[in-house]
Amino acid sequence: MSKNATPEELETAMLSLLEERGPGKTIGPADVAQVLGGNQPEGWGPLMQPVRKVAVRLMKEGRIVILRKGRPVDPDDFRGTYRLALPPEAET
Repeated sequence: MSKNATPEELETAMLSLLEERGPGKTIGPADVAQVLGGNQPEGWGPLMQPVRKVAVRLMKEGRIVILRKGRPVDPDDFRGTYRLALPPEAET
């Protein structure tokens, strides 16, 4: 568990959780942060911004989808609560 998780560690955790969850299912950014930061807010809280940055990069690469209210967002301009999912083509 590391408060200084690397982008690579966050990416690995994010993609692993999505694959475990399965096609058509979503995860929250806190789920990813808790894998590396633990269950206490002081552990996972500082990882929330790095998780968001990794999610934005992966969406731009077409590897995940960021959803807000069940719809894909503009990765450069979204606010509030969001979920992460595999892209539909990866669900085959």
